[in-house]
Amino acid sequence: MNKAPRSFPRPLSELLGATLSDTLKSQGFASAEMLARWAEIAGPEVAAHSEPIRISWPRRGNEETAEPATLVLRVEGPAAIEIQHLSAVILERVNRFFGWQAIGRIALRQAPLRRRSKPAAPPPPDPAVATGIADTLPIEDAALRQALGRLGAAIKRK
Repeated sequence: MNKAPRSFPRPLSELLGATLSDTLKSQGFASAEMLARWAEIAGPEVAAHSEPIRISWPRRGNEETAEPATLVLRVEGPAAIEIQHLSAVILERVNRFFGWQAIGRIALRQAPLRRRSKPAAPPPPDPAVATGIADTLPIEDAALRQALGRLGAAIKRK
């Protein structure tokens, strides 16, 4: 008698991992980590005006004389000169992220960045509802009672 497999929620990264890894590999990335952590790697000033497009690895040949790869960055037009002047710093930071001399040069492509819109902050809970919930709590500390009232109102709103 075979037991049915247990059903449980699976992480989205597990479901999309194979699909994304094939797409990233075609662009020269071994994983999505460099794309996800670009602001940490390059610094917030550089990341605000650039994003990695692909890594161009040289053809395999003699492993002893292997050339480092080229990192291709999409850069906003006005910031391209500044990014070009900072290319040595960016190379150092990227190679420190990889842990070895993986990238030898940076190529810039001027194009608009794909902006990721930040989700809007939810509106604050209704003060009347928060006060109503706080009044029902048998807690003597007024600040704690009000904080729990706001928490209850925020939970109730969802």
